[in-house]
Amino acid sequence: MPVFTAHTAETAPATARRAIEGVRGRFGWLPTPVALMADSPQLLTGFLAASAGFEQTDLAPLEREVVILTVSTTNECHFCVALHTGKLTQIGATTELITALRAGSALPEPRLEALRRFTLAVLDHRGAVPDNELHEFLTAGYQPRHALDVVLGVGAYTMSTFANRLTQAPLDPPLAAHAWTPAR
Repeated sequence: MPVFTAHTAETAPATARRAIEGVRGRFGWLPTPVALMADSPQLLTGFLAASAGFEQTDLAPLEREVVILTVSTTNECHFCVALHTGKLTQIGATTELITALRAGSALPEPRLEALRRFTLAVLDHRGAVPDNELHEFLTAGYQPRHALDVVLGVGAYTMSTFANRLTQAPLDPPLAAHAWTPAR
């Protein structure tokens, strides 16, 4: 018997229902991880608020997806990798870039590679990024504000990836074309 309940708008705690409807409206379907997160309305609304805040940063859409895919592959979240592979495809990312991100490999574009490496440094050092790694990020053309924006993205998507792994969220059929498993 499953430990976590995949809620609908009808079965979710009242304080999660608006969030569920909003997500279903944006996607056209209710992603199972959202249905599972609804068991904790605070987690669900916290993640959605942090994610929405991250979307409003000065990082470009492609740069935000680099941060998200870096967190998702590092934390081995099959759902997030599949979902954000689809987003990368929608915004016109190259196959070479998507493949490198999914593999955790160096990116073909130096500025995006600097962003990927900085995101890894934030994760690896739990925020205490060594000065030389911060300097490399800034030398690539990013501003101090962008370093803090990366922290926001890491925080938002760490919540999501950890919740998805804890609840063992399955991959929804609309994402099957972007299925991913970590390299072992």
